[in-house]
Amino acid sequence: MKILSQVAFLYVLSECGKLLMGALHIKFPGSIVGLILLFVLLATKIIPESWISSGAETLLAYMTLFFIPVTVGIVDYPELISWQGLIIIGIILVSTILSIVASGRATQLVENHIEKQSENLVEPIVETTIEKIQQKGEL
Repeated sequence: MKILSQVAFLYVLSECGKLLMGALHIKFPGSIVGLILLFVLLATKIIPESWISSGAETLLAYMTLFFIPVTVGIVDYPELISWQGLIIIGIILVSTILSIVASGRATQLVENHIEKQSENLVEPIVETTIEKIQQKGEL
């Protein structure tokens, strides 16, 4: 009964997100808004994690069963499996690889920039300290 009530609570949050998007006339998935609502409620500790943990674990355990209808539905669209499907898969693979490369390169550029800034800040401090020591005649 506990798991059923927790799954029902998650479903209600999803429906609240759908209603909110319908009321605001925004074309955005209501289920995603429901997940955002859940995140906000958990992050602000308005609802404790224990209220949904068993239900969420159960849903995750059976998640593959929820994807079976989607997989079977592909049979209705044979063009996705034909050459067009191969082209779509190729485009997805290439765009994924390009995204990974671009993200990695951007991260490297930011890291190099931060390192250069920190080196520029450290060198004057070291130089002025050495100059002070030399002026005192300690070196």
